[in-house]
Formats: sequence, structure tokens, C-alpha cells
Amino acid sequence: MSTTEEIKQVVREKYRQAAVQLRSGKASCCGGGSASCDPITSELYNAEEGAGVPENALLASLGCGNPTALAKLNPGETVLDLGSGGGIDVFLSARRVGPTGKAYGLDMTDEMLALARENQKKAGVENVEFLKGEIENIPLPDSSVDVIISNCVINLSADKDKVFREAFRVLKAGGRLAVSDIVVRGDMPPEVQRSMELWAGCMAGALRDTEYVTKVKAAGFKAVDIEPTRIYTEADARQSFTDKGIDIDRIAPQVDGKFMSAFVRATKPAGCCG
Repeated sequence: MSTTEEIKQVVREKYRQAAVQLRSGKASCCGGGSASCDPITSELYNAEEGAGVPENALLASLGCGNPTALAKLNPGETVLDLGSGGGIDVFLSARRVGPTGKAYGLDMTDEMLALARENQKKAGVENVEFLKGEIENIPLPDSSVDVIISNCVINLSADKDKVFREAFRVLKAGGRLAVSDIVVRGDMPPEVQRSMELWAGCMAGALRDTEYVTKVKAAGFKAVDIEPTRIYTEADARQSFTDKGIDIDRIAPQVDGKFMSAFVRATKPAGCCG
């Protein structure tokens, strides 16, 4: 089994390469914009959401959903995006919380942070701040955030329990967790679990739906709910797993219907002080 640090390095390198490629003007087919060829990351944002957002912010979205479309955000609230990439979900959140609110983006990759800050200047968004750090060690004080969002990033962590504990810590009492993630329905083929390339592609690090709920609750959250937003087929698997060094003809049928993009909601109890 790969170590936590090895997994982290693989993830960091993939996102570093994606940011370098975009900053050099070479749009990747791994992004979430119109150029995307990945069935997981494609067609996540509509034209209205994309209007006024720098193209590189759209192309740098390597997510699996659109948490800002499903999360309830109110004017004046503080939002934190875990694994903010090129910044699209941060910018969309900033619009919704308005000038009296604030949106933080947290990323561990210098190149992605540089891209996000460039996009912020292009977008002219002032109520946004990008932070360098890891989602297992969030560089914000206790009880400082109203809503935490994330887009296909939590399953890239090798220590998800710590991620959920950190999310609980920085949320205010009554605060909400509202994340998009890849979730497993059923057993995962061992080859997929072992593939380091797939850790950086969201699939291998995914939790079983029941395990996901258990871990979120163990961190202290209540009212945990998982809403499927897309269930992936054998055809999707063949497209996503191309050139991953696995026996696609054997693996693809086994993962048909086993993976889904899902929106996960949970709440920090209003009476909680931690």
C-alpha cells in the first residue's frame, strides 16, 4: 500500500502539471470547461455561471460536480473551498455571498495558487483570498467559516478522517459542509485501489457511501446526506481509465454503476462550541 506522502506527491504533481499547462496557454483536455474530454469533469457549469469567470478558471476545474449550484449560500457568509484549483468555485461562491461575505480557496500546489490569483485579478473579485495549505491541516482559526465546499478533492486525501475533523473545527456552530465527491456503491476492484494514477483522477481514493457517512458523523457532524448527481457507466469507465496501465476490458465491466458523483451535506450542531 502506498504511503500517505506518496499519494500526496502524486496528487500534487498532477495538479502542478495541469496548472503549468494552462498558464502556458496549452489547454488540457482534463479540465472542466468546454474542452474537457473526461466524462467526470465535463459539463459541470452552465453558461450563466461561466460568464465573467476567466477561461482558465473553468479549464482548471478538475472536479466532479458543481457544489456552488447545490450549496445554500447567503449574503455575508464566509465560505471555504477545499482544494480550490484555478478558483472557479471560489469565484462563484464570492458572487453569492456578496461584498459583505468572503470566499477562501485552499490549495497545496504553488502553481495552482498562482493560476488562481491570476484569475482573481482578471475577474476583478475582491472578496476572495487564496491560502496555501493542506486540507488535512486547514490554516484558519476554529469556528471561522459558515460553509465548506469542495469539488472532487476529499477523496484524494489518504487521511479523510483528519479532513472531516478539520472541516468540523473551522466551521462555526450551525455551519454546513456541502461538498461534491466521488463515492463508491459496492466493492472496488483491487487494481483500481492500487493504481496511483487513479488517486489523482478521483476514483481510487473514493469511499463507500456507507463509510463516507460513518466518517463524517464520527467527526461530529449531524444530518449527513448523500445525493447522487451522476452514476458512471462502463462506457464512462473506459473513457476515464484509458492509458492508466490496467486491463480496461476486465476492469470496466466491474466498475459499471459502482462509482457516482455525489453531493454530500452535513451540519455542525448549533450547540457545538468546538
